Amino acid sequence: MEENKVQNEHVHTPGYGIYFFVWLALITLTALTATVSGVNFGKLSITVALIIAAVKSYLVLTEFMHLKFEMRAFRIFVLVAILFFTILIVLLFSDYSFY
Repeated sequence: MEENKVQNEHVHTPGYGIYFFVWLALITLTALTATVSGVNFGKLSITVALIIAAVKSYLVLTEFMHLKFEMRAFRIFVLVAILFFTILIVLLFSDYSFY
């Protein structure tokens, strides 16, 4: 009977200091996004904005959504979803570049 019990592991969450630094990084990256939007990089403008957005989403996923404390299978599902989204974006922009 004891073997069938699922153990709930207590997840050790970091202190509030890391949340403050991640929040500060997100604010800084948002200001960087606003600054970069005024600079003309030509065709790289969208790429720079997407890279900054990817860094911000990584910070939110790992720290605020506690993805780094989840099971490995769940992290793989998230990575597969991100992979399919990346393929979708690449196909969309490759089609858009021919117009």
